[in-house]
Amino acid sequence: MTTDDDPDGGKLTADQVQAVHNKVTGSVVGPIVQAHTILGGVYCHAPSHRRPVPRQLPPAPTLFVGRAQELATLTCALDSAADMHRPLVITAIAGVGGIGKTWLALCWAYQHLERFSDGQLFVDLQGFAPSGRSMTPEKAIRGFLDALGVDPQSVPIDLDAQVGLYRSLVAGKQMLIVLDNARSTNQVVPLLPGTATCTVLITSRSRLSGLSMAYGASSVGLDVLNDTEACDLLARYLAYDRLVDEPAAVTELLKSCAGLPLALGIVAARACVHPRFSLAVLADELRDRPSRLDALDAGELNTNLRTVLSWSFDALSADTATVFGWLSLAPGPDISMAAISSLAALPDTKVQAVLRELENAHLLQQHVQGRYRAHDLVRLFAGERATLEHSDEVRAVTLRRLVDFYLHTAAAGARLLYPHSPVIELDQPASRCAPALLPDFPAALAWFDAEHQCLLAAQLLCVQRRWHQHVWRMSWALTGFCRRRGHLRDHVVACEYGVVAAEHLDNLADRAWAHQLLGYALSRMNRHSEAREHLQQALELARQSGDIQREANIYRVLARDWARDGDYERALMYAKRALCLYENLGIPVWSADSLNMVGLCQARLGRYGTAHTACVAALALHRRHDNRHGEGNTLDTLGYIARQTGRFDDAISHYNEALDLFQSLGDEYAEADAANSIGDVLASQSKQLDARNFWLRALKLYSAQHRITDADRAEQKLADLNGG
Repeated sequence: MTTDDDPDGGKLTADQVQAVHNKVTGSVVGPIVQAHTILGGVYCHAPSHRRPVPRQLPPAPTLFVGRAQELATLTCALDSAADMHRPLVITAIAGVGGIGKTWLALCWAYQHLERFSDGQLFVDLQGFAPSGRSMTPEKAIRGFLDALGVDPQSVPIDLDAQVGLYRSLVAGKQMLIVLDNARSTNQVVPLLPGTATCTVLITSRSRLSGLSMAYGASSVGLDVLNDTEACDLLARYLAYDRLVDEPAAVTELLKSCAGLPLALGIVAARACVHPRFSLAVLADELRDRPSRLDALDAGELNTNLRTVLSWSFDALSADTATVFGWLSLAPGPDISMAAISSLAALPDTKVQAVLRELENAHLLQQHVQGRYRAHDLVRLFAGERATLEHSDEVRAVTLRRLVDFYLHTAAAGARLLYPHSPVIELDQPASRCAPALLPDFPAALAWFDAEHQCLLAAQLLCVQRRWHQHVWRMSWALTGFCRRRGHLRDHVVACEYGVVAAEHLDNLADRAWAHQLLGYALSRMNRHSEAREHLQQALELARQSGDIQREANIYRVLARDWARDGDYERALMYAKRALCLYENLGIPVWSADSLNMVGLCQARLGRYGTAHTACVAALALHRRHDNRHGEGNTLDTLGYIARQTGRFDDAISHYNEALDLFQSLGDEYAEADAANSIGDVLASQSKQLDARNFWLRALKLYSAQHRITDADRAEQKLADLNGG
């Protein structure tokens, strides 16, 4: 007991500490309770892990008007579903782009938050993005699992297993799931829960009739606002007196906007920016606009909206208009201010002014602090203007600045995530590109989390433009983050692009590295035969290029792949080859890693003496070079060896050291395994009460990480103790 803060937040004085005389004659498991003298054991279960309650809804729309009938229809559908004890799916908040489907969904959701006490999930499925690439169900499910608190290392590899985990986590919960901008029934079905307590709200420009037929989905169609509602929306933006004073101009503006809330918002924003302008002047400008762009598109951008956008665009300052066009070309669902600075080749202060002007014009939204996005119809229009006004060569130079921003920042972040990993050589970034400065590990991880989808989209842009060097280098830059966060599918796809791109390069070493990365990514998904094909290709290319370090790295990956597949003899062979090369090259950290792999394989094969010698040498190297994660892994292997040879005190000592290291590093995945191993060793010594303590700790961590199989095993061991 200390004089530090107690668990309730208060402090114990020195007198209070001296006055306490606890005496316990048995083992204590769980939080300590001050209760004077206790005879026998004390069993206090640690509090269960509190999973986060997701609150993913974007801010409520403050300028929402009308739609009373549609809101009532949604509420009626919710009440009917509750009475029938079935899951609710409302598909057809359907209508054309810009008609206010998302606003209706959010307004209704906020009106009924009390009915969704267990949380709200929201995802923009990007079904009608100008790029034509909708969000895959895998990405949407992964986002939901992250929001529900699933540890990245515990996310199943298979999509069906991910869907099953997601449905298990929301089962019995009072939750709202909003699926915005859906394109097809197939995109939506994996995201549907299987419980009668959840409500699913879907918006789409399509009717998604397949959901209605298969799942009895309700349907709410949206039409344009009538004149009264449209006028009310304008009044939300503008002073009511301005509307009353110029009724003819208001009528003209409403006619130009044709009841589309998106168009009305843009017109109102222009009027707000110029409060002294007569509304009649604005109406005249709109009426007299030439329809220069009408011939380009007769679909999504109808004539009224195109006219409003063109009018608003031409009112922008020159720099802002240029940046607006460039933003339409940027890959990804949104973009940060730092990325915009490189894209536009402007200093931050100028970019801030440009973004304020675009926000004021209702053409851009800062949906998260420091991140911006535009309605896809606005983005489509801006892309048309950029294509008309700039040559492909100019557009390519602009996009190269943005891609270099992503690549160079990602490369710096990768070095922070895994400082001992091999580093790729990059060219200088394009002129006037300013990569973000990432000061430390937490900043790097946060940056990758925020830019993950943009990085994948940037790589795909490079694929489309045949920037082969950038494609494969991006697969390298993404590797560390995908490994740490468990984005296994994204990693495989990125590395597949990398291999195809590298085949266009003359540099054999680059091609070897690209194949190695794909082999590693496939191995992590247990696709072992495919992994080995690429690793063998990598090995041949490395030998042809004379790249000894690359050859050693490939042997190390092959050793881990065979170990994952349970063939420790082959794994040992490759680990020894890697070790020999690393020692000759004088790379101590990777020598230590390979030594630990040698020790692990020898131990799994029952050769404990040789295994112990290898791991002791590995531990010394890791400590000498301050590789704390490698130190923890080696201590874990030494704990396994000691346990298998009956040196239980040594096993507990090694596992405890590993446990402390993993805890200090924030590696809860490895921490759980170490705690579980300590419990196993204690139980084998008939120290059941002490074993219980560590199994409870492991169970808490396994449960928090949703490692269902591991948690079940820990629970069974605890149940067996109780039965005894």
